Amino acid sequence: MNRSPSRSWWKTAVGLLLTAIMLFPVYWMLNVSLTRDQDMRKSPPDLLPLNGTLAGYRTVLDEQLPYLATSLVIGLGTVVLTVALAAPAGYALAKLRPRGGGLLAFLFLAAQMIPGIIMAMGFYAIYLQLGLLRSVPGLIVADSTLAVPFAVLIFTAFMSGIPGELLQAAKTDGAGALRTFWSVVLPMSRNTVVTVSLFAFLWSWSDFVFAGTLVNGGAHEPITLGIYHYIGNNNQEWNAIMATAVVASLPAAVILVLAQRYVAAGVTAGAVKD
Repeated sequence: MNRSPSRSWWKTAVGLLLTAIMLFPVYWMLNVSLTRDQDMRKSPPDLLPLNGTLAGYRTVLDEQLPYLATSLVIGLGTVVLTVALAAPAGYALAKLRPRGGGLLAFLFLAAQMIPGIIMAMGFYAIYLQLGLLRSVPGLIVADSTLAVPFAVLIFTAFMSGIPGELLQAAKTDGAGALRTFWSVVLPMSRNTVVTVSLFAFLWSWSDFVFAGTLVNGGAHEPITLGIYHYIGNNNQEWNAIMATAVVASLPAAVILVLAQRYVAAGVTAGAVKD
């Protein structure tokens, strides 16, 4: 049956309206980042930056680049550590079937429900003894604890759907469990690797709880703390604050756009089986 044109039009209109409402805070952040200081308290405010300025972005380049570089290092380190731990664990749970695997999978699921602040306080006590407070490696390890349980579940769901005949063929050719994982399973899990990497990067990039607890006051701080300190020190320069937020959002947005087709495939991996 053909759909009514008027019905389709209303659905499209409602969808566009809801999208506009959800994206309006992002637009307003961009608008304020281009607004001059003297126009900031204008009533009513300008809906478009008619007399825009790039002063806020110049301030970002002068003051916020070290924070952005630190966040990039932390994000990439979290991605590497998460994939290195979660991919073999997912393979083991899906194909090697270790004793107690069901309980382990349940514990990974339960770990997702632990509030971040509780974990942060636990890490603080441990790092205080180990001398890892205010260190980038310590924050990478902490951020990975958020991503690894989720990543293991995603890898397990996908790898469970890999045909056993492929693994048996690799075993017949003389490949051990490690060689089979590296040469057969991991290349087939490309979409899942991209999905897990993206979520791990986004979690570490946007983390504030671990950063504020474990590295606050250190020599290298991520961009979330950079924005927090900047608001406290320059609470009248809203164009610079919003420009910092815009620049901090760009890497994650670009990565999400580039990886969206892999993410769509990776998230649904293992949902349907033959």
